[in-house]
Amino acid sequence: MSTTMTDGYAGGEPAEGRVFTVSGGGDWDEVISGDLGSDVGNERIVVNMGPQHPSTHGVLRLILEMEGETVTETRLGIGYLHTGIEKNCEYRTWTQGVTFVTRMDYLAPFFNEAAYVLGVERLLGIEDQIPERVNVIRVMMMELNRVSSHLVAIATGGMELGALTVMTIGFRERELILKVFETVTGLRMNHAYFRPGGLAQDLPQGAEQLVQETVDLVRSRLHEYADLCNENYVFKARTVGVGYLDLTGCMALGITGPILRATGLAHDLRKSQPYCGYEAYDFDVVTRDTCDAYGRFRVRLDEIEQSLSIVEQCLARLKPGPVMVEDKKIAWPSQLALSGDGLGNSLDHIRHIMGESMEALIHHFKLVTEGFRVPPGQVYTAVESPRGELGCHLVSDGGTRPYRVHYRDPSFSNLQAAPAMTEGSQVADVIAAVASIDPVMGGVDR
Repeated sequence: MSTTMTDGYAGGEPAEGRVFTVSGGGDWDEVISGDLGSDVGNERIVVNMGPQHPSTHGVLRLILEMEGETVTETRLGIGYLHTGIEKNCEYRTWTQGVTFVTRMDYLAPFFNEAAYVLGVERLLGIEDQIPERVNVIRVMMMELNRVSSHLVAIATGGMELGALTVMTIGFRERELILKVFETVTGLRMNHAYFRPGGLAQDLPQGAEQLVQETVDLVRSRLHEYADLCNENYVFKARTVGVGYLDLTGCMALGITGPILRATGLAHDLRKSQPYCGYEAYDFDVVTRDTCDAYGRFRVRLDEIEQSLSIVEQCLARLKPGPVMVEDKKIAWPSQLALSGDGLGNSLDHIRHIMGESMEALIHHFKLVTEGFRVPPGQVYTAVESPRGELGCHLVSDGGTRPYRVHYRDPSFSNLQAAPAMTEGSQVADVIAAVASIDPVMGGVDR
């Protein structure tokens, strides 16, 4: 074998004999030892899929070893989207931490916020003081977020399988829900709307009617997804039996969410460990028993219907009331109001702290700049996100900032299933399997 290599693009003569091109993911020791020179080695190919690839749901790197079209080994490379969010929380007040954590799983920001604020409230010992209206609005926003997240999973999964109509209608309905988010919080994503002790602000005028109209419109269009996919021969050929992972495999790898429920186990934290008053809502835990990509699609589609039902129950339960705990040493920001020039502190509050009470002014200044103190201790709170169990471990040393913030993100755990789902299958099935996991790399790397 010639060791003289010339640049073919420079017009030189090609090298004689067999030429090996080794790129990232290859094993140099095997190349120089001659293992690739065997007959079997001739068929072994190492392929980098990503991190810049439309089918890796962000900057996920898949290192695939293949023999022909068959994947023999799948390895995952993560960390390309690392933002240091958990570490940054240690240098911000407890309230400011919400602005960081909402950016992790950017398709399910309300769930990131919920796990965090529920943990802070447990450390503060104010769980029983949270107003009923706060819990109802939190549930409503989380369930709308579950619908929007599942729509993205279905839309992008359809796109990767060639069903472009599924993508266009999926994002069409998601836009309706993002409009609701923008109306309520001012932002389409990264809301920082849930705060320790309550919410940043109450629902604006007309929000309830907008939510009901959105629910009605989304529900009226759900049949289109079923009509396009449920019995579609091509869609089923690409998903039935693809990405197979049974209940035993899920339990061994710590897999939760739709992947677990597609194996037939009705595990949902909203039922098994209720939070925010979920025990008062009537809904079913959707399951399938196919253990494949098709079953996960059907679970997500049916869960959208259940979430829309919960949102309607929230609208029926909404009653006037405060959206922050009464304890003024925790409640922040203080008494926001919507005026002609936008959102800000209410004029009554400004009048009080600037002209009526020096103590109120001092407290307001310390609360905004320094923050409130949280008793020493640690807590783990978990919510059922669109991808599974999203847990937040908080540690307090008694100060105004978290000592430690760590998340158990379901995308990180669920990606462990990729090798089990894809090894032994064709490379085209890797696309469908990863799409059925629905990973969000912001939550994986954080």
